[in-house]
Formats: sequence, structure tokens, C-alpha cells
Amino acid sequence: DGGNGTSVAKGVLSKDKKRLDSVKTIFRVRPTYDNHMHFGSRLAFGSDGMLFVSDGERSDLETRPQAQHLDSHLGKIMRITPEGKPAPGNPFIGKANALPEIWSYGHRNVQATTVDPQGRLWEIEHGPRGGDELNLIQKGENYGWPLASYGIEYSGEEITTNKPHREGMKQPVYYWDPVIAPSGAQYYTGNAFPAWKDSLFIGALKEQRLVRLVIKDGRVTGEEHLLTDIHQRVRDVRQGPDGLLYLVTDEGQLIQLAPQRRQ
Repeated sequence: DGGNGTSVAKGVLSKDKKRLDSVKTIFRVRPTYDNHMHFGSRLAFGSDGMLFVSDGERSDLETRPQAQHLDSHLGKIMRITPEGKPAPGNPFIGKANALPEIWSYGHRNVQATTVDPQGRLWEIEHGPRGGDELNLIQKGENYGWPLASYGIEYSGEEITTNKPHREGMKQPVYYWDPVIAPSGAQYYTGNAFPAWKDSLFIGALKEQRLVRLVIKDGRVTGEEHLLTDIHQRVRDVRQGPDGLLYLVTDEGQLIQLAPQRRQ
């Protein structure tokens, strides 16, 4: 149909770790759309082995409303099996005019997902100007976009459909104004940084740094900015099996963050 869209594929990593074998596409977002914006895809396995897949609303005024439409994958978080089927227990299975893969909706451009030790899914999305959001995702809930947001258009104009609060729509746990342009996140559970346990680490594209959020009882109680001198867009952050943090930048660097050794 001339459009493009996000797909999910799986394969088997070869023993020498140089290639993927038996690659197979297991899920395709629909509808497709012909532009290059807001693909918004991140993958995260839940504690039950099901796979969360996010998709953006493709940015244009034409596609934005689909974030609220349950017959479209745009602006949604999906939950599928490792084979690509709708996961058992999804909230819209069997409902008319609703895609069975959908787990939550009303999202703009999801750029980070991470699961905490309690099995809760945390999601971070690019908002409009002054509206980047951290959300704690719950089954079947509506997160508002484009009807509820704290931001405005990048041009400075108001979003005509938008209000900060709407009945029946979830509020973000936290939002940034000005924005940081978040990308990639890791809920930290390691022992290498004991003081940082249960923190949420987020890459920042616009601000070119690593952001740490202090999480307590499902709320943000503090924010710290790290590596402010690297001057690189941090695309993703991951916790290694050694408990250290690893960052990758748009400039192609892989950075290891380790505790400072005492002399």
C-alpha cells in the first residue's frame, strides 16, 4: 500500500555471535503509513514471558487520532506471545472493533520500556513541547494522547484537542518541561551501585546525558543528571549481568559506567 510500519522479528544468534539464523517476522503493525516519524518501538519481556511492543502514532495530524482508536496499533503498547500471537489475558480480546494485541493506548511516541522486579511495566514517551512523560502502564488503560497532555506543539501553538486532565484517562507519574527527549530506560536492580538500587535510568537525546529518577512507592521522589559532560545523545541504557550500566550513543560509542575505585 506504499506505507511503512514497525515489525517484530525473531531469530537465533549463531554460536560465534556473528549472525542471526532462522529469522522470522512474528508481528506487523497495522495500518502502515508513509512517513518517517514516530515509529516509537521498544521491546520488553514481562515477568510472565510475554512480549510488550510499543508503537508511535506516526506524528501527523492525520494519524494522531488513531492513538485513541482500538482498531489501530498506532499509539499503543501491544502484548504478544514469543510467537507473535495476542497474549492470553489481554484486555480487548473478543471485543468488537478492537485489536486483541493491544494492552494500553493513548500513547504518542514511546521511546523506552522497562520492567521492574514487581513485574510492572514503566514506559517513557516523547511528548510534544514540554510534555515528555513517564507512565506506569496498567492493563487496558488510556494514557490520553492526543486528548490529554501537558505539552504544546513544537511551533509554540496550542494543541487544539488537548487538556492536561480528562476523566477516564491516566495521568503520567512524571513529566518533563522543558523536555529531555528520553530514549531507552533501565530499572536498576544490581549490586554494583547500592545507592542507586530501584532507580530508573533514562537516556537523554536532547540533553545529551543520563538521567536517574529515584522511585519510591510508584512515585518519583528525585531526579539526578549524570554524565553531563559527554555531549552525546544517549540512545539506550542497559544493566549488565555484572550489575554495571552500559550506554550506547548516537555517535556510536558504548560507555561502561562503573563505581569509582578508591585509592
